[in-house]
Amino acid sequence: MNISKPKFIITLAAAFVLGIALSGIGFYALGSTGASSPADSDKLSEIQKYIDSYYLEEYDRDELAEGMYKGYVQGLGDPYSVYMDSEEYDSWKATATGDYSGIGITFSEDDRGRYVVLSVSPDSPAEKAGIKEGDFILTVDGKEYEVSDVMAAAIRGKEGTRVTIEVARDGEKKTFRITREKITTKSVEGRMLDRDTGYISISSFVNSTGEDFGKALDKIEESGAEFLILDLRDNGGGLVDQCVEVADRFLDKGVVCYVQDKDGNSESYDAEDGRTKLKTVVLVNENSASASEILAAALQDNGYQVVGNNTFGKGVIQTTLEMSDGSALKLTIMEYLSPDKHKVNKVGVKPDVSVEDKESTEADEQLEKAKTLLN
Repeated sequence: MNISKPKFIITLAAAFVLGIALSGIGFYALGSTGASSPADSDKLSEIQKYIDSYYLEEYDRDELAEGMYKGYVQGLGDPYSVYMDSEEYDSWKATATGDYSGIGITFSEDDRGRYVVLSVSPDSPAEKAGIKEGDFILTVDGKEYEVSDVMAAAIRGKEGTRVTIEVARDGEKKTFRITREKITTKSVEGRMLDRDTGYISISSFVNSTGEDFGKALDKIEESGAEFLILDLRDNGGGLVDQCVEVADRFLDKGVVCYVQDKDGNSESYDAEDGRTKLKTVVLVNENSASASEILAAALQDNGYQVVGNNTFGKGVIQTTLEMSDGSALKLTIMEYLSPDKHKVNKVGVKPDVSVEDKESTEADEQLEKAKTLLN
């Protein structure tokens, strides 16, 4: 992998995998820049004057200011760029760097600002309680959250403690009281579908994904398989270095993806020689996000067929900037591009063959279609 490390330590996760390690999170301390703040504006002074003169209730000036900072960053229109006050940031840091448990869900923020559950880990507390993919998280312990990172921290917690999650499903509200557990995520599952065809699914990209995928692929190759189906459906993303390690097994030496900043400067993640000889088809759906989209786009640009639904469309990188007063700013600073310089963010990966997996049937139409493309 060939990439120079940027000034910022970047957050590489697309979604928030609750109960496993977060990916690539770092902190960068900022002092005052001397730049004019929104609090200096004449318009804000005028608003403050009217509040002081006419507002009915008592209020806390500090809370008013914190709300202003949140709104100011929200004005960027980027769901991944957020302001965290010092209390929210402390909570986020504690669960991001410590040994905590969770409930076994992955969620992300959609283009309407809603928190949608992308996947639910098998046999997890969330699955046992009844939370399903596609649920929209409304509250955690009765509280609404504007910052997805902070809500993720609230869902995680110590093993054996309980958390109450309220979701919306098909226009109805449902409430689940769930006991947190240690979540051991097995991100790779591999097996033979028949004598000639192997199948590997990757549910997320965690520290062991690259190694586990290599073992699963080696086993399938040793079984005498000629074909492989790589399933990235419902994969919310994770560690990009693990994504690159998987891509390495499918690509000749060359670019897996580019990262590009606002000035057009770019660096690349590169694969080495040593691709598998198995003819491979890739499965994706609307819940395939971030690192899984990077992998799917890289394989598609290199001639592999992609089957399923258009992917989620999250192809940007954030860094966390610590302010001098203990608060923090999480900003989008780079975006991913495919080897052929195709955008992923807000676009996703369009399958070569679009197939719906119908809920009304027990069959897996996408998997069945992939099989027909291998023969």
